[in-house]
Amino acid sequence: MDINLPGITGLAAMKILRADILTAHIPIIAVSANALPRDIEMCLAAGFFDYLTKPIRLDAFERTIDLALESSAPNEARTFHAD
Repeated sequence: MDINLPGITGLAAMKILRADILTAHIPIIAVSANALPRDIEMCLAAGFFDYLTKPIRLDAFERTIDLALESSAPNEARTFHAD
């Protein structure tokens, strides 16, 4: 998720996703051109799964996606069933 979205910050959007039981478990990766250590630390402390800086390096992006998918393996408690 881009940290500087139009109309809402990535941090605010993450809080909305975390507040919803259907999306709370999804790992969110921060993406930004801001590479200052304090920006990265703030986002990781806020709960982002990882923080990638632009321009995106494909190898780092793929590795981060793989780790995020592994960490969010589905379980019955997280599965939504529309009955």
